[in-house]
Amino acid sequence: MQIDLTGRTALVTGSTQGIGAAVAVALARAGARVGVNGRDERRVADSVESLTGLAPGAELVPVAADVATEEGAARVAELLPDVDILINNLGVFGAADPLEITDDEWRRYFEVNVLAAVRLTRLYLPGMTERGWGRVQYVASDSAVVIPAEMIHYGMSKTALLAVSRGFAKKAAGTGVTVNSVIAGPTHTGGVEDFVYELVDRALPWDEAQRAFMREHRPQSLLQRLIEPEEIAHMVVYLSSAQASATTGGALRVDGGYIDSILP
Repeated sequence: MQIDLTGRTALVTGSTQGIGAAVAVALARAGARVGVNGRDERRVADSVESLTGLAPGAELVPVAADVATEEGAARVAELLPDVDILINNLGVFGAADPLEITDDEWRRYFEVNVLAAVRLTRLYLPGMTERGWGRVQYVASDSAVVIPAEMIHYGMSKTALLAVSRGFAKKAAGTGVTVNSVIAGPTHTGGVEDFVYELVDRALPWDEAQRAFMREHRPQSLLQRLIEPEEIAHMVVYLSSAQASATTGGALRVDGGYIDSILP
């Protein structure tokens, strides 16, 4: 399948590392002009430089702004006024005793993981519908349905994203704009390595630690390993393409599979 996104402008939130960086590179390799987003201007500039090396000839635009705030979202809209492909990837996660999660922490997870995506969708969806073409995606998680006991605040936020995605898909019905969520499974990023070592013996080498984490905390996985960010990016690029024009309102799984699945 040849996917060509030449002439399209994409914005990937939280794209200086991890899944977001992999998605930005994959979209750029497909020909899109890609906005690379993060809060710190220097870090965003460094990321653009390093990611350009992975996608020679691509146009990567630095978009330094905290999209979890109204001011940051407005700043993004100034830097990239017309976006054809919006990838709501920004998210925070971490383990916590459910009874010790404070009100402020609940609010933070909702602001960063959910409301940031809602704001940007409100900003960009009208332009997409006017042009008769657009792609909006939300990077959700299997934690949206199989809520981990150690991170229910995170699971809550990802469940909310599934509702947001489905609702905006209905709003965009018949316009040529598709809206979907991608249900990502446990993915191998730097942040996840730190998370894994919060739950398993830090003395273990990474390969052993990864296997121990999957065995002890995600035993239902058919893949039985962490997913690589590029594997998530492949699905995102497909959903961003003309080839995915009949896929909307969906929750597409890149979660490694479940022994007894209750996911759609």
